[in-house]
Amino acid sequence: MFELICNVLLWLGLLYSYFFNVLEAPIPDRTARNPYTLKPDVWPKAIIILLLICIAINIFNIIRKNKNNPEFHLDALMSIRARLCIGIALVVAASFILEPLGYMATCVLVLFFYGLLLGQRHVFRLAIFSVLVTLLLYVVFSVLLSVNLPRGTIPELRNFSLYVESLVASAKAAIM
Repeated sequence: MFELICNVLLWLGLLYSYFFNVLEAPIPDRTARNPYTLKPDVWPKAIIILLLICIAINIFNIIRKNKNNPEFHLDALMSIRARLCIGIALVVAASFILEPLGYMATCVLVLFFYGLLLGQRHVFRLAIFSVLVTLLLYVVFSVLLSVNLPRGTIPELRNFSLYVESLVASAKAAIM
């Protein structure tokens, strides 16, 4: 099970690197103007794509090999140690998605999945709780502590964060 978790985390990390580091890497003007030069992003793209394919094949082989293993099923995954590892992986994943998604979406997702990890089965109640706690934390950090939280780089999520900021600012002005 540990090997599968490591492979999945490695695959997700490479996927993140491909989309947010390799594709967005700047190309020098001199290289971009010359049609005969090899662009600096060609080899990293090729290597990461090959690694993603190889790791996906390895994940498939691990699942196929352990298909009939009783220690490999979801009951074994939900032991205390496995939940701890999944919780740590959830926090690491949140640190990677914080910049592109912004504080609001990341916090809602982390709270929701942590609630599921801890055993909450009322999904609607958990979603409402996640949104309310996110808004409460946003008001505490933004208004009381004057901390600028990440807005995100995805335009829709960034616009939503700016809208919430304007609502908080107007509520703050109405109170004072």
